[in-house]
Amino acid sequence: MQWDCGLEHFIPVPVVTIMLLHHRTMFKKSLVVVHFWAPWAPQCAQMNDVMAELAKEHPQVSFVKLEAEAVPEVSEKYEISSVPTFLFFKNSQKVDRLDGAHAPELTKKVQRHASSGSFPPSGNEHPKEDLNLRLKKLTHAAPCMLFMKGTPQEPRCGFSKQMVEILNKHNIQFSSFDIFSDEEVRQGLKTYSSWPTYPQLYVSGELVGGLDIIKELEASEELDTICPKAPKLEERLKVLTNKASVMLFMKGNKQEAKCGFSKQILEILNSTGVDYETFDILEDEEVRQGLKAYSNWPTYPQLYVKGELVGGLDIVKELKENGELMPILKGEN
Repeated sequence: MQWDCGLEHFIPVPVVTIMLLHHRTMFKKSLVVVHFWAPWAPQCAQMNDVMAELAKEHPQVSFVKLEAEAVPEVSEKYEISSVPTFLFFKNSQKVDRLDGAHAPELTKKVQRHASSGSFPPSGNEHPKEDLNLRLKKLTHAAPCMLFMKGTPQEPRCGFSKQMVEILNKHNIQFSSFDIFSDEEVRQGLKTYSSWPTYPQLYVSGELVGGLDIIKELEASEELDTICPKAPKLEERLKVLTNKASVMLFMKGNKQEAKCGFSKQILEILNSTGVDYETFDILEDEEVRQGLKAYSNWPTYPQLYVKGELVGGLDIVKELKENGELMPILKGEN
């Protein structure tokens, strides 16, 4: 049994699965790019076309596509929560990942990894962004930025877990970056900040410190004056549901639906021609869980008109069939 990658490479399912789960050495000294995809997601097909072009430019790289839902044990091990997701393996070790259909970023990552280490530089490589400039952008990406191991929902070390707990306890609004997702950032930020360990907390682009410093600031009651406070969840949800006249809370966004139900409701809304905005609940666990209680509606997608819940996919389908959807979307009913 084989995967047809749609490219130049054909790799048996058991071999790739074993490689991903056990880091076997058959791909030693080579770069393997694995595309976790789903047949229902059009953005995955688009990224397969991108991979086909990259395969022509980088014949020394192995490109593989793997249906995420067909191998749940592999998807769970590598925390594949949405498609498309790309994992990069070199010398049998995961060295990078990319979540989402970002063709330029995929191209950059393939060029960077293919031209370093085991391979001669590619003649097609473009100059990469200066690392210090990239780190400056990342540290300024939000008023309060936490560089940690894992995510706030799934910390992958005890220190990161404690840091998240402190910030949440003080209702501090922060964004995070998983240093496991980018080895270049992981190593470069140590030099950039002259701080050798993680987690690292930045406010307005300036390093505050690691866990010990944050504990000291908490004990001295200075932490609350340094970091920006998050609005109360109910207030935040009210603002979000009223952000646009028609608001859709879904898995993914207008360009990239990340589940079949979200894809169907997008198709219905697009057919109406009505303007609407979307919110990706996969990007914010607080909103994802909080909105269920706020709206008393346990599933996604959820459609709101002028801040009021209309319903999920089934309700929207019924309204369309009954001819009631357009008046509701226009606020006439």
